[in-house]
Amino acid sequence: MPNCQLLGPYELPTYEGQEVHYMRDDNASMNSGIETPLIAPNTVHGAVDYKGRPVTRSNFGGWRSAWFIIVVEVAERSAYKGIAGNLISYLTGPLGQPVATAAANVNLWIGTGALLPLLGAFVADSYFGRYRTIVLSSVVYILGLGLLTLSATLISYSSSKSYSPQMRLVLIFISLYLVAIGLAGHKPCLQSFGADQFDEQHPEERKSRSSFFNWWYFSICSGMLLTLLILNYIQDNLSWSLGFGIPCITMIIGLVVFLLGTRTYRYTIQSYEKSPFVRIARVFAAAIRNRKSTLSAVATKQEAHQSFEQFRFLNKALLAPNGSKEGGESCSITEVEEAKAVLSLIQIWTTCLTFGIVFAQVSTFYTKQGATMDRKVFPGFDISAASLQSFGNLTIVLLTPVYDRIFVPIARSFTSKHSGITMLQRIGTGIVMSMIGMAVAALVEMKRLRTAKDYGLVDKPDAIIPMSVWWLIPQYTLDGVSHVFTMVGIQEFFYDQAPTELRSMGVALYLSVIGVGSFLSSFLISAIEEATGGDGRDSWFANNLNRAHLDYFYWLLAGLCAVSFVLYMHFAKSYIYNKKGKL
Repeated sequence: MPNCQLLGPYELPTYEGQEVHYMRDDNASMNSGIETPLIAPNTVHGAVDYKGRPVTRSNFGGWRSAWFIIVVEVAERSAYKGIAGNLISYLTGPLGQPVATAAANVNLWIGTGALLPLLGAFVADSYFGRYRTIVLSSVVYILGLGLLTLSATLISYSSSKSYSPQMRLVLIFISLYLVAIGLAGHKPCLQSFGADQFDEQHPEERKSRSSFFNWWYFSICSGMLLTLLILNYIQDNLSWSLGFGIPCITMIIGLVVFLLGTRTYRYTIQSYEKSPFVRIARVFAAAIRNRKSTLSAVATKQEAHQSFEQFRFLNKALLAPNGSKEGGESCSITEVEEAKAVLSLIQIWTTCLTFGIVFAQVSTFYTKQGATMDRKVFPGFDISAASLQSFGNLTIVLLTPVYDRIFVPIARSFTSKHSGITMLQRIGTGIVMSMIGMAVAALVEMKRLRTAKDYGLVDKPDAIIPMSVWWLIPQYTLDGVSHVFTMVGIQEFFYDQAPTELRSMGVALYLSVIGVGSFLSSFLISAIEEATGGDGRDSWFANNLNRAHLDYFYWLLAGLCAVSFVLYMHFAKSYIYNKKGKL
């Protein structure tokens, strides 16, 4: 980018050819000494253009910039789903892995790809900034996809003697984990960078930002819908090499589109000299250091705002080392509030983990279920088992506009909230939907097993069970409904409620729900496989699904969802929204 001087995460802007007057920022830390420029009414506070100059609301950011970023996300999600959606079929097919092993490997990779964004968010928020992190991680992502395509090509067109089974797995997993590293920087930064294009202090732009999260998810699910219908068919019926090569090309196009929007974006100015992670760590260290000290509750209540009663032990970070409010360096009220906000988010995050476990089943056992059933759409054409996931995406595509354009305005007229219902109400509704979805999946699996028994197909794992694959539509549909509520809800919640300078980390927290959920799913599968298999017994996840008991597993997950929902309600009732969340 010629003459581009993008800001680092803690640099103040320089304005070429302009005399700028600075004023004290009352919202900054009392120890930071940071000053911000006086700005015109139409200028967006706290944002600059790609050269570090003040930006006007009419010429930078908003939907004009957000659509560049949404297109990039559609490309990335299409590429990712083109791999993840059918990966279990590739591992159990060309690579010959057992079902339980392949499912565990898929969950491990998905989990890693969803947890690494925590590291990527740290790097972005502390060092590189979101824009640079997106560009660098996109390059790594493309390298991983390219190597995956090359690996599949070598395996397809080389003799079995050229590459041992171990060598094949090494090539594939190096490729997959390069993609996971690319996800580390791409996922937490792109969505937060898109939301940064809307000014939360402006009433209309705040409404647009809430709508942005809905249309963000609508767009990526539309892209994934096409991927599942077309790309999975190519992989199953034409070529795995071509099926992996198309996502690579798609990701390259996405990076080009992102760079084209560079001159239109708003770049956020960070207000502090200290890393936000250092500030939060300092609060915990100070609270521990002063744990035996006492603090006037009356004086503190006047300073610590409405969150005084939450995590009271952190209030002691306001004390100087000698136990008083003076005579040494104490943490500021803003820093203590940041630390409390992070702890509050972690409580909600913990109760959403079961949703992440349920999420992992869609691309693994749901797909294997469908592969055993009658998938005939019309004579001569069978739908791909992985393409069944498109029904969940289709539900999201159809329901999201209804939610955004019909439900939200109606709810807003009753609640006076810009989002219709609160973010926590939205998340809780989705958790209930996921619980119902697992119960429905268990009932359908029970019928599938009975049908296999009635037709004498229990010991014929390769036989197609005379039960239409359309029986799976309800569980895919309920999965889609739960995503419209919970997935979009946690995206907006963790972005909106995270401290301003930790918003990449906020998005990473939502992603880590899926990551940790995938790891927990992998752990559950391994533990149950060990407990129910052996001694000649068929485990719940036997390679012959007609002798397995996925129905038991689904009932277990439905029960875990119920327990998680009870805990979620407890934490949600006591949660205190920050000022941004009240608008």
